[in-house]
Amino acid sequence: MSSTTVERTDVLVIGSGFGGAIAAYHLAAGGAKVTVLERGPWLRSQDFEHDYKLGSSYTRAFDFVVGDGMSVLGGNCVGGGSVVYFAAMPRAPRFVFDRRGSIGRRMWPAAVSRDTLDPWYDRIEESLSVTKQQWSDVSYAGGLWAAACDHAGRTANPLAVAIDNSRCTNCNWMMAGCRFGAKQSLTVNYLPAAVAHGAEIRPLHEVQYLARTSDGDYRVHYDIVDDEDYRLRSGSGVIEAKIVVMAAGAGATPVILQRSEATLGAMPHAVGRYFSGNGERLNTAILNEDKVAELLGLSRGDGLAYAANQIGKGPTVASWDRLDGSLPEYSRYSLEQLYFPPGLGTILAQVPDAHGPSWFGTEKKEILKRWKSWLTIFSMTEDDNEGIFGPPPATGNAHRISQQMLGRGTLRYVPTANTLHGWAQSDAEVKEIMEKDGLARVMPWTNDLVGAYTVHPLASCRMGDDPHTSALDDRNELRDHPGIFVTDGSAVPGALTVNPAMTIAALAERAIPGIVNAARSRGVDVTYGAPAPDGSRNGRRRVLPLVPALTGS
Repeated sequence: MSSTTVERTDVLVIGSGFGGAIAAYHLAAGGAKVTVLERGPWLRSQDFEHDYKLGSSYTRAFDFVVGDGMSVLGGNCVGGGSVVYFAAMPRAPRFVFDRRGSIGRRMWPAAVSRDTLDPWYDRIEESLSVTKQQWSDVSYAGGLWAAACDHAGRTANPLAVAIDNSRCTNCNWMMAGCRFGAKQSLTVNYLPAAVAHGAEIRPLHEVQYLARTSDGDYRVHYDIVDDEDYRLRSGSGVIEAKIVVMAAGAGATPVILQRSEATLGAMPHAVGRYFSGNGERLNTAILNEDKVAELLGLSRGDGLAYAANQIGKGPTVASWDRLDGSLPEYSRYSLEQLYFPPGLGTILAQVPDAHGPSWFGTEKKEILKRWKSWLTIFSMTEDDNEGIFGPPPATGNAHRISQQMLGRGTLRYVPTANTLHGWAQSDAEVKEIMEKDGLARVMPWTNDLVGAYTVHPLASCRMGDDPHTSALDDRNELRDHPGIFVTDGSAVPGALTVNPAMTIAALAERAIPGIVNAARSRGVDVTYGAPAPDGSRNGRRRVLPLVPALTGS
């Protein structure tokens, strides 16, 4: 397509993860013409390969951006992070919404609390069939973590997940995309429902910047990315829209907006600031299998239940003892067992009590021989929103280093004493639980190679009441740029101490009525009130009283 060709649509959605898919569905169902531009490929279930080799489907579906002190792993495909997430869907604890963080006062908008968000959480539970797993659904690794917690005097609980366990084959390849329709990726609910209502989804379309038209609409400029080598461009184009919904992810949305300053004018101060890695931390426990049998009464029998790469699940059990609102900020966190495949995990795991280098060398080689007895514990703590994005690269969200997946970004993250305190406390508790009575030896993943790391980037374009410390108002609209809304993880004000997908999705659902109102005020014939993607209406009835100004009920 020629860069001089200008198309028109009512609503242009940038990204197709939770924030983009939910917006696309509701606005298309309400009658708007909706176009979705997605940077990554459109992978169907048959495309997901059960391996982690370079050049296979998972390298196409992931975006791994190395920054200065923080690396971000995110989705890069139609469906975004929902295609590669582990489908854990807890609600954020009540205390999260009262967090003060680095600004010293409540950082969430006054209009958003656990009480006001609960009806929208309900709607997501209905739309994505979120259920709490039973102990019979728990993997061996999850059961081992629960037993270790019990042995150390802690509690543990099965996670709420967006998984149809009747379809789950325990293949343990969830992170590389679900081949069996068990995981509630957005590619099996919101996105097909949006397409059924006329939305157009265009993969391999990377948005570069936005400009304003003479009549106050927006002109979105994009490049078409090669389907095998993401460093190559095969064309470009322009689409004009009355409403733009930014949902490119917390590592890309602020970069696009930063690059758009030259054509849109100044961005709010908070664009590209206050980034949070959800306070995330990883520890590796190297189990003593004899002690597992003696202390916990557990055995893997022939070893396949836990050792085999192809058998098991992602996270199934978490310990929430420290999710206590009476505790001081930066000392609250959750601890979650997860399966992390060989590769990055084996590289970054340190050697407990090493006499030499902790992440390579002879001692590392010895513990690698025992990888079948490794258990990974994932901590989600409270950080200080200390991440800042530097000037944007020439194109994209990062300077792409390899054909797929790997890039070098401009994010700089220097952890504060508060963040380091949260990491240290969670590390100490994992060590106390897993090393009790010689059950295992524990070390956190090293930060020496890539700094901190997160799979749940948040807050780089966050909502709030204070214009100086928030880029969005409490309706997710970009300050001083009417008609631009942000609905992805970058809108979440700070770390949540739990997996954030449920909260990102609920906030996106909550933003839709305001986006519909803005579209109507700009002449788009659109209504609000669509059911869940499968036609269920209970959640719809719960939220409609919250939006009395809208029609379409």
